[in-house]
Amino acid sequence: MINNMEILGIDPLSIQAVFISHPHHDHTGGLPLFLEKNSNVKVWIPSCMDKRLSAREVITISKPTFLQEGIYSTGELEGIEQSMVVETNRGFVLMTGCSHPPMEKIRASASQFGKVYGIVGGLHGTLPESLIGLNLICASHCTQQKEEIARLYPEAFIPGGAGRVIEVE
Repeated sequence: MINNMEILGIDPLSIQAVFISHPHHDHTGGLPLFLEKNSNVKVWIPSCMDKRLSAREVITISKPTFLQEGIYSTGELEGIEQSMVVETNRGFVLMTGCSHPPMEKIRASASQFGKVYGIVGGLHGTLPESLIGLNLICASHCTQQKEEIARLYPEAFIPGGAGRVIEVE
């Protein structure tokens, strides 16, 4: 993570808050080194995660929650994962880790904040039909049916990956 931040020109000290989707190593492995460089951050974690982190503030999330202006959490779903919900002028965009819980549950939780416009992140075993109605679909690392999703939703699909920048008004 620190190496990627250097490549992207991101100073670790410029980060004020960290959102962890779930406690799998590919999502948390870089966190200890990051916290060595910047422990003056707020860290939002799902309730299933070990709370012993060397950060200024560690906040455990178990239910749908307002985090700060325009940013929410779906809450921990199925005892494994939370997703971030970001408000945009077009609607809410879901930021997922891997989408281990069924997409229907993730979308239902996010929908309580408003209309879900799109999704960015890992879509693991997400069934393509559960993405109907989204205007933005950016599938990343663990998405098993990426080609099928791209074929079914060509107007909405954007390939994702580390360092990918997506602008939504």
